[in-house]
Amino acid sequence: MKIESLLIHGGIDGDEKTGAVNVPLYLTSTYKQDGIGQHRGYEYSRTGNPTREAVEKLISDLEDGHKGFAFASGMAATTAVMMLFKAHDKILLSANVYGGTFRVLDKVFKNFNLQYELVDTSDINKVKAKIDINTKAIFIETPTNPLMNITDIAAISKLAREHNILTIIDNTFMTPYLQQPIKLGADIVLHSATKYLGGHSDLIAGLVVVNNAELADKLHFVQNATGGVLSPFDSWLLIRGIKTLAVRMDRHIANTKEIIHYLQNNPVVEKIYYPGFDNENSDNIHHKQATSGGAMISFVLNKNYDINKFLTSLQLITLAESLGGVESLISHPASMTHAAIPAEIRAELGITDGLIRLSVGIENHEDLINDISNALDISFKGI
Repeated sequence: MKIESLLIHGGIDGDEKTGAVNVPLYLTSTYKQDGIGQHRGYEYSRTGNPTREAVEKLISDLEDGHKGFAFASGMAATTAVMMLFKAHDKILLSANVYGGTFRVLDKVFKNFNLQYELVDTSDINKVKAKIDINTKAIFIETPTNPLMNITDIAAISKLAREHNILTIIDNTFMTPYLQQPIKLGADIVLHSATKYLGGHSDLIAGLVVVNNAELADKLHFVQNATGGVLSPFDSWLLIRGIKTLAVRMDRHIANTKEIIHYLQNNPVVEKIYYPGFDNENSDNIHHKQATSGGAMISFVLNKNYDINKFLTSLQLITLAESLGGVESLISHPASMTHAAIPAEIRAELGITDGLIRLSVGIENHEDLINDISNALDISFKGI
C-alpha cells in the first residue's frame, strides 16, 4: 500500500464490530474482568487503551517499524526513550538539537548521571571521534532545528551498529510521509506529533517507533511504569489529523518553495537555512533519504531591520511557539524554542539573535509573501 493510502487505512482501519469507518473513542479508565486474571485484552487504560493502540499501530505502519507508542507530548516521548539508559551511559546529541531535548538531558537526566555530548552529526568523522566505551546511542535530528543541518542516517546507523549502540532519530520535521529512518537503519524514531502529524495546533502528543521486539518490551515497560500516555481523545484527534497528512504536506511544501524564491531574491535576507539549500553535499544526502526539503525555513535579516518589529507587524503569520499546523507560525529561536541552550553554545552553533524560524502553513502563498513584505516595510530602520 502506498503511503497516501496507508495514512488513511493503516493501523486499525475502522471498527469491525459495528462497521464504523472511524476507530471508536474509548473513554474508559478500566475494564470489566470475567474472573481472576481473566480480562479481554485490556485491564487499565494506562497499560492499554484501544483508541491509543490504534494510533500506535498506525505510526508503526507508517514508519515501517516493529511497534509504536503514544505519549502525552513529544518531550514525554523523548523522556521515555532516555529512560532506556542508565547512569554513566553517554548519548551523542546533534549539536543544534531542539532546545527541549537539550534541556531534559542537561537539567534532568544529568542529575541521574546520564551523560550527553553535543556533536556535529553531519560529520561522521566527528561522531566516530566521540564514541567511547560509555556511548550507548546517537540521537539525531535531520534536518536539525533550527539550522537545517543534514545527517546521513544510513551512514550513522551503520557506524552505530558497528559499535553496538542505538541510533535514535527525531523525525518531527520530515514526518514518515517524507522520510522513514527505520528503513535506513535507525533503531528508534521519535515524533512530536503535536506538529505535522496532528497538523491543526489542537493537541499535544508524542510518538515513538522501535525496530525490534526487545526495544518494544523495554519501552512498553517504561510507558506503563511511568504513565506518560496519550489520552484516548487526543489519540482519536491524532488519527484524524494523520489522515490528511499527505495533502497538507504537499500544500505546505508548494508554499515553501514560493517563499524561498521570494526570500532568496530579496536583498534584506542575509542567509537562508533550508535542507540542502546552497550546499550540494547536504542536498545530495538529504534527497537520498527524504523526498522533499519539507516546510520549515530559517533565515537572517540584515541589521537594518528591527526583528521584533518585523515579527510583531505580521498580520497573517502568527508569532508563536510550535510548528507544523495548517496556519503559518514564526518564531525567534534564541528567545523561544532554544532559550534553554546557553547563549555561548547558541552563538557557537549559529543560533544568533538575528535568526528567524518560519513554519509555512497552507494559506495562499501570495498572501503569505505580502504579509512578509509589509512587515519588512514597517520594520525598516533606515541606513
